[in-house]
Amino acid sequence: MTEERKVHTLAAGVSYIDLEFLGRRRAIASAILTGAGEVAIVDCGPSTTLSTLRARLADLGLTIADITHLLITHIHLDHSGAAGGLLEENSRIRVLVHERGAPHMVDPSKLVSSAARLYEGQMDSLWGAILPVPASALTVLTGGERITVAGRGLDVAYTPGHASHHVRYLDRDTGIAFVGDTAGLRVTVSGPPLPPTPPPDIDLELWSASLATIERWRPDTLFLTHFGPSSPVTVHLSDLRDHLEQAARWAKESLALEGDDREKEAWFIERMRRDLRARVSEPDASTYEMAGRFDLSWRGLARYLRKRA
Repeated sequence: MTEERKVHTLAAGVSYIDLEFLGRRRAIASAILTGAGEVAIVDCGPSTTLSTLRARLADLGLTIADITHLLITHIHLDHSGAAGGLLEENSRIRVLVHERGAPHMVDPSKLVSSAARLYEGQMDSLWGAILPVPASALTVLTGGERITVAGRGLDVAYTPGHASHHVRYLDRDTGIAFVGDTAGLRVTVSGPPLPPTPPPDIDLELWSASLATIERWRPDTLFLTHFGPSSPVTVHLSDLRDHLEQAARWAKESLALEGDDREKEAWFIERMRRDLRARVSEPDASTYEMAGRFDLSWRGLARYLRKRA
């Protein structure tokens, strides 16, 4: 697949698009499933990318009015922020989300307040409008379901670790697992899979168990919201485990240093940046940091480690 293509085909009835978040390529991807007269989007992205979503749907001969389902892996704004806006345009859309995330889709005030502390002064430019989703539009998941969407059966698993409200979806017919952020981010094919670890829900033990769930599924391909398909799966997950352990180790080392949290965070960021830039180009490293900011990763790991202590 070439970078010039706007819509990338994974399998019959399964494609994905680059939402070109903030004008940057390979930062946020949405998967589009079509079949049986239905159109499902896995992780619709934030409202700031709606114009790109419209354009790519048009490339497929579709509009917002054709969408029947949104499959949300978790409610972080880069994954679900546009959901309420899409429902305003098309009230027949069903939104599938984990039970822990569902209340925050209906009333996003706490979600917005929490995000505003992390993205102070940047909420509008990053995410745009964050509108509520009617409770009547939700299909609430707990994990373990088998659902039928766009003419295909999908298995649902509850996969906390990155977020307490994270699920993933497996299409057994194609062998594609739509894993959100549980399998990390990998913005270039040759780049490392890195774990985004923002506060407040990071739990390394739960994350490890969720990776084991993916392995038991034996998918052929992982689909990452940041960014796109990745295989072979066993290599990807092994590398991710290594990087998750490394990030946790550096966070722990930073907490043992003298100084305040700003100095400890800066030490961690410098280690992460130096390691990443030894592996990928500067433009690719910048996209990695846009998709998973290292300052937020330190805060999530520091919170987790302090709670454990």
